[in-house]
Amino acid sequence: MNTIVVGLGERSYPIWIGERLLANIGSALEDVDFPNKVAVITNPTVGDLYCEQVVEALVVSGRKVNVIQIPDGEEYKTIETLESIYDVLIERHFDRYCGILALGGGVIGDMAGFAAATFLRGIPFVQIPTTLLAQVDSSVGGKTGVNHPQGKNLIGAFYQPKHVHIDAMVLETLPKREYVSGLAEVIKYGIIHDSEFFAWLEDHREVLADRSTEALTYAVMRSCQIKANVVENDEKEQGVRVLLNLGHTFGHAVETLAGYGVIKHGEAVAIGMVMAARISAELKLCSAEDVARIVDLLDFFGLPVVPLDFTVSEYLTVMQRDKKVKDGVLRVVLNHGIGSAELHQVKDLDKYLAELLEQPIH
Repeated sequence: MNTIVVGLGERSYPIWIGERLLANIGSALEDVDFPNKVAVITNPTVGDLYCEQVVEALVVSGRKVNVIQIPDGEEYKTIETLESIYDVLIERHFDRYCGILALGGGVIGDMAGFAAATFLRGIPFVQIPTTLLAQVDSSVGGKTGVNHPQGKNLIGAFYQPKHVHIDAMVLETLPKREYVSGLAEVIKYGIIHDSEFFAWLEDHREVLADRSTEALTYAVMRSCQIKANVVENDEKEQGVRVLLNLGHTFGHAVETLAGYGVIKHGEAVAIGMVMAARISAELKLCSAEDVARIVDLLDFFGLPVVPLDFTVSEYLTVMQRDKKVKDGVLRVVLNHGIGSAELHQVKDLDKYLAELLEQPIH
C-alpha cells in the first residue's frame, strides 16, 4: 500500500492506494476517527459488485451501516436525486455525528460529497472511487456538486473528504469505455504538469491498454500526487488549480450539448484538450508536433479527438456559463508545449473555434 497526504492543515487527509484494499476500509476509518454510524451511497451497478464486501468490512469494524442506492448515470446527477439522499438520511435519523461513504465513480463521489457538505451544514465523508477517472481526479480535492440543465457542475461546494481509499483491483471490472475515459484525465496531468510522465504514458501505452496492475498503480499514484500538490497550493481554484481544467471548458460544453450521459466526461475532456492544443498551436504556445503527440496518445486508447457537430454559437453560449468566466470574459486553459499550461483570455476565440471546427485534424 502507498499513502499520499493532501496537506491542508486541519483538513488534511490521506489517500491510500494499493491492491485489495476494500477489506481494509474499517481500519482506514479508525485512523481518521470516522463516526460509527455511516451511510454507504452507491448505485446498483457498483453495489452489486462491491457493496457487500464494503459493508462486511464496516460491520466487522463495529459500524452501523445504511446503504443508499441512487440511479446510475450522469443524467441523474441532479438536485432531485440529491433530495432523495436527504430524505433517507432524515428518515434514518442521521445526525452530525454520522458520516457518508461514497462508493462509486465520479457521479457518486460528487453527489455524496455534496450531500455531506450540506446535510446539517456538514458531516464527514470518505471517497471509495471505483472508476479510474474518479481515482485520479474527482475523488481528490474536495470538489462536490450536481449538474444544472444549463451547465455541468454549476451547483456545488468545496468540501474535503476525511480519507480517499483507492483499490486498483476494482478497475478489473470497469467497462472498457469507462476505463478509457479515465485515461484522458491521466494524460491531462502529463500535459499540464509533467512532460516526463507524458513520455512515460507514451512508452507504456500498450500495458496501460491491457490494464497492467503495476503500470496502473504508478499512473494513479503519479496523478494523485500531482493533484494533491496543486490542491495544497490552491484549494478553492483561485490560481494554479484552474490549470487542472485543461480541456474542460470545451469538454463541458460538449457534454451539455450532447445531453448528460451521452458523452463520457473523459471523452469530452479528450476532445477539449485537442481543441485547446490546436488553439495553443495557433497562438504559437506549442508546436504542431506537440499537438500530434497529444492526438496520437488519445487516439491510441480510442478516445475521441474530433469535436461534435454543433455550431460555434452553440458552443460559446454554453462556454460562457463556465466557472472560469470572470466579469463576463471567458478564459481558457492552454498548454504551453507539453508539461506546462496557463490560463488565457483568448482574443477572437470565436474566430479560432470557427476555423478549427471546419478544419480536419492533421
